[in-house]
Amino acid sequence: MSAHARTMCEIDRVLHPHGLGASDFEVLDILATAAPEEGEQCRVQNLVGRVHLSQSALSRLIARLEKDGLVTRSVCVEDRRGVWVALTSKGRDLHAQALPLQRAALARTLGA
Repeated sequence: MSAHARTMCEIDRVLHPHGLGASDFEVLDILATAAPEEGEQCRVQNLVGRVHLSQSALSRLIARLEKDGLVTRSVCVEDRRGVWVALTSKGRDLHAQALPLQRAALARTLGA
């Protein structure tokens, strides 16, 4: 648990100048991996099991990322209960800038 806490604090520290926290980056990273082409979407429900946040915390985080222009949300036409989320070009660019910083923080804290 202490290794996890140290790692998350280090990631938060290195990403803070970019306006991101560890959880923000985690969502951007999943979206960049799950939907590699600009405009591709991922269902929010598919993110729930992959991030270490409750569904309500994830919804708030996505709303904040949307407000910052990093993602867009839309309602699923086939299932109005579903919500799609996609990276914007700004979100994709920020993810690309933050990725090496996050990976270096992981290497430092986990000794990889």
